[in-house]
Formats: sequence, structure tokens, C-alpha cells
Amino acid sequence: MPQARQCPALLIAAPASGQGKTTVTAALARLHARQGRKVRVFKVGPDFLDPMILARASGAQVYQLDLWMVGEAQSRRLLWEAAGEADLILIEGVMGLFDGTPSAADLARTFDVPVLGVINGQAMAQTFGALAVGLATYQPGLPFSGVLGNRVGSQRHSDLLRESLPDWIRWYGALPRSADLELPSRHLGLVQADELADLDARLDAAADALAASSAVDLPPPVAFAAPDEPGLSQPLAGVRIGVARDSAFAFLYQANLDLLRELGAELEFFSPLHDEHLPEVDSLYLPGGYPELHLPQLENNRAMAQAIRAHHTDGKPLLAECGGMLYLLDHLTDANGLCGQLLGLLPGRATLQKRLAALALQEVELPEGPLRGHTFHHSLLDTEVEPALRGTCPNAKPVAEAVFRLGRLTASYIHFYLPSNPAAAAAIFRP
Repeated sequence: MPQARQCPALLIAAPASGQGKTTVTAALARLHARQGRKVRVFKVGPDFLDPMILARASGAQVYQLDLWMVGEAQSRRLLWEAAGEADLILIEGVMGLFDGTPSAADLARTFDVPVLGVINGQAMAQTFGALAVGLATYQPGLPFSGVLGNRVGSQRHSDLLRESLPDWIRWYGALPRSADLELPSRHLGLVQADELADLDARLDAAADALAASSAVDLPPPVAFAAPDEPGLSQPLAGVRIGVARDSAFAFLYQANLDLLRELGAELEFFSPLHDEHLPEVDSLYLPGGYPELHLPQLENNRAMAQAIRAHHTDGKPLLAECGGMLYLLDHLTDANGLCGQLLGLLPGRATLQKRLAALALQEVELPEGPLRGHTFHHSLLDTEVEPALRGTCPNAKPVAEAVFRLGRLTASYIHFYLPSNPAAAAAIFRP
């Protein structure tokens, strides 16, 4: 029986979204990584963009933790595996500390990971201490460690925030209010890491500021219990899966790729933007991303469009999620009115909106078995194709995303977390 493992760990949370959790988590990761420590970072809940930044900061792949989408057992396994190789585990929370069901606080209690609260100290002084005490004591049994002040105006401001804390709440330092540290955003969240030419400079500047404001000792170790999960069979042995991956199609859980390999599949990456031909594959995976930012290039790559159409005509499996589904449509119009003609495999069109169209966890009862995931998009779909089925939201939100099935094509706005049901994932991609 595997033994429990110990590793210093923190869960970085905040009173609300927009407080700077990603910047602080990335700064901590870069700071400790520069000191020669092996840092593993996780992100609570569904997210693709924050993990790209955190992976650059830490130098290691970032995985999701979530008590519903990932599940407690798989989350435990991921933490236990990380504890076996890391000197420090950092977990970036989601939304506010207590927001959602389950929340970041629920995950912290489940695995006894102490919480570091990030509070935007801009335009406040002693009230900072009241917020810190509220985060620490609002729910019983929460392992709370300390707080960090973000967007601080001066050393005097930092001192006021620190002095407002009771002795039993640790001060983790402060980050200044500076455009050089902030991470730029667009309509679906942070700008992708590969698109930020100065990202490393921003990360180093944030790490330097953190080191100058407080001690950088490791937090106390946390004991992570060993998992108890059976091994997987390999129903996809010998199956070659083509995975679209470029700046237009980059929203993909690393855990999905790991699972497909564990199931025996061989993964071949290709670019709908740059490649003219598909690799020799049995199945295709078109993940989400930003096709709306690359409409002329996608429309003009007619050789790739024809290759994907031929793949579908031959009756081969194809899974398309969110941006990947938009690529299947007849037309896609961006928020500025630019329209592109795309694959035409799923009759219809979509138009980008200025405002968010849907954000929710989703579960779908596919014939292959239930799969969990989430939806997050700004576009509206117009199609006469009847959905084969619809998702449901565990938090009772009125979001029920359509799942379309045309032959072996499966398409939806839902980003599926494939490890939520390995057998169903294998059935989708198996020829």
C-alpha cells in the first residue's frame, strides 16, 4: 500500500475575482523556482489561460483540482504524485474563497492545505485586517495561514496593512500597484502566455517585489494521503489521435492528453492555422481556443479544411469543443463584424458578443457514459441541427449546452474533462 507523502503547500485565494490571485501565485512560483526548488502548481476549477502563465512561472505542467469536475479521488492522486517530486505545492483558487459549490475553501478543508488570502489593498488601510479576519474565521475548520497585500501604493501603505493584522495571521508580503506586474486580459481571460513577449520579465519583477517585502520561507509541510485507484486498461492501444494545437486551438487540459496516452493512444499534434495536411490519424480532437482571432488564416487554409472534411466523410471519430466546434460551422463572425467561412461540417453560424454568453459546470449523459466539464463562451450559435442531448449544471444554473452528433462527429460548447470517465473518453475516440 503506498504511503502518505509530505510537502509544503499553500492554496492562494481571495475575497473575489480580480484581486490578483494569478499574479501572486505566479510570483511565488517564480520566486521559489529561482531558488532552485521544484514547484508544482495546480488550478482550482476549469481554466485554460491561468495554467499557461503558471506553467511558465514554475517550469512544470499545471493540472486542475476540483471536487466535482476532477473528483476528490483524482485530486488526491494528483496532489500525492506532486508531493513525491516537489519542494513546494501551490494551488490557485477560483473566484472568491467561499464562492461556488464546491468552493476553493471546500478543497482546502478536504486536503488540509493552508490558505493564503490575496487582498487588493488599494484604497484601504486598517479595513484590510478586518477582511483578513473574516476570510480566516467565516467558516469553521478552514486551515488559514495568512494574507498578502496586492496593488499596494507605497512602503507606508504596506506597513499600515501589515499592522492591521492580528498576530495569528501571517503576513506574506505585498506587491506594488504597477503596470509592469499586471497580466493583460481579453474577452475570455488572460492573454495566452506565448503571446506575451515580456512575460518572463513581468514574472521576475513580481518575484523580486515579493522577495523585497517579506521573508520567503517555505510554509509547513502538508500530509497527502496515498490514492486508492485501480489501473487503467488500454482500449486505445494503437489508435492515433490528431490533436489541433496552435494559437487558435489551445484550450486543452493536460490531464486529457495524459489520459489518452494512458489509454494507449498515440497523439499527433497539428496546426489548422499553419499545416496543409493532417497527420496519418484514426481520430481527431479539435479543442477550444480563439478561432475568432484568426478567421482569415483559417478560411484561407483550404487544404486543411478539405482534409478535415474528408476525415469526417470517411466516418472517423472527431471531437470538437467550443472553439473547435465554431471551426466546424459554415460561418463565424467576430465581435467587430468580420465574418469567416469555415468548414461547413456543422450547418450554422455563430457570432461573438461583447458580453459573456454562458459560464457553468456541465455534465452530459452520453451513450458512451457520463462526462463532466464546463462551458465558457462569448459567442451565440445559430443552427437548425437538433441537439442529440444537452448538459446539466450541478449548481442549478439555467445552462444546458447542446451536444451535436453527426455520424462520428461530437461537437459542443462544453470543454470535457476526459478523466471524469475514461471509458467514455475511449469510446468517443475509438475507431
